[in-house]
Amino acid sequence: MQVLDEVLKLSAARHAHLCPRQVLGARMGLAGAAALGLEVPRQDKRLLVIAETDGCFLDGLEVACRVAAGRRTLRIEDYGKVAASFVDVQTGAAIRLAPQPDVRVRALDYAPDERRHYFAQLIGYQIMPEEVLFSLTSVVLNTPVTDLISRAGVRTNCTACGEEIINEREMLVEGLAYCRSCAGQSYYQMSASAMPIFSNIEPVSSSASL
Repeated sequence: MQVLDEVLKLSAARHAHLCPRQVLGARMGLAGAAALGLEVPRQDKRLLVIAETDGCFLDGLEVACRVAAGRRTLRIEDYGKVAASFVDVQTGAAIRLAPQPDVRVRALDYAPDERRHYFAQLIGYQIMPEEVLFSLTSVVLNTPVTDLISRAGVRTNCTACGEEIINEREMLVEGLAYCRSCAGQSYYQMSASAMPIFSNIEPVSSSASL
């Protein structure tokens, strides 16, 4: 419990307050790493966490595991779910944790004197047993972890826009390398008249599918 308390203090310092989703992130980070047999917080890059939402949930997760996007140990696949997959980069083992469907209601049982649901969840999430709080499932990544991590120093330039592409995220079309934007998979538009050069192209290595 002392470890969790320390994690929650550090997480709360980022927001100047503590919220239930930070608690879920902290508990999930500790539980996910433990299920893989990995100690946290980590100094190396053996643990990769793939979170399924952003926001305050990530603060608890990041502090508990000491993972970060800047260290390439944290990725976000925004499915709008307070859930995450934990991957042992060394062995390839992967598990996914998510809150149990009835977790909000069950939290009330662990804070019977608190009538306000928000604060009941804040208290309950800290003391609920892991099996009551989370579901845990073994998973296999659709994109191998070696492709997600890629190799240091690998880079190429897009045939269309000329911009540099790193981490083997290029898409090959007839032997030529294109970035995802020029291949029609962009999240932005240059202007109303901008048209993708290609569409319906299968990526050589893409982080979009896990």
